[in-house]
Amino acid sequence: MARKGQQEQTVKAARRPELRLPEPTVWEGGELEPDGDYDGLEFADLDLAGQEGIGSRFMDCAVRRCALDEVGLAKARILDSVLEGVRGVGTDLSGASLRDVKVVDARLGGVQLHGAVLERVVVRGGKIDYLNLRKARLKDVVFEGCVLVEPDFAGAVLERVEFRDCALRGVDLSGVRMTDVDLREASVLEIARGVEALAGAVISPAQLFDLAPALAAQLGVRVVA
Repeated sequence: MARKGQQEQTVKAARRPELRLPEPTVWEGGELEPDGDYDGLEFADLDLAGQEGIGSRFMDCAVRRCALDEVGLAKARILDSVLEGVRGVGTDLSGASLRDVKVVDARLGGVQLHGAVLERVVVRGGKIDYLNLRKARLKDVVFEGCVLVEPDFAGAVLERVEFRDCALRGVDLSGVRMTDVDLREASVLEIARGVEALAGAVISPAQLFDLAPALAAQLGVRVVA
């Protein structure tokens, strides 16, 4: 039993955000503005499609059931906030910074988070298609009970990242650098590219069995009956 405990301790758990949002003020403004400053606001049941909030700061905000199609939030800072039930295609969060954020039951496609920095973020439930996290930095991030279809982590840096009851379908891990990445509880683990980048990750024996052909091919090993 002691040996098993020692093995489990070799994976450092992700630190989760502890959000205590103050009572929010309902947003009654017009459209988002570039470099806007939004503090303690609730955006609920709004169609924000196509609006431009490049470089904006969102602090202690709640975004609930909003449409985010083609919203421009490049280099935005989202801090101590929750996004719940948001939906949309082509949301641009490239180069954004998300810290102490919860994303709950999102239905998104083609989200651009390349070059973004995520720290103490939980993504729980929902489905995200074609998530672009190329060259992003993820630290203390948990994907939980969600479905990620063809997510692209190429060139990203992952530290203390957990995938719990999360389906990873067709994931690209090319050039990823991992430290304390826990994949053992991923319900589906389909690696399209970058199986060689799993150094620094922890997987289960069953996952190792499923990945054996790809790992053998990467090592140039031929398996002949």
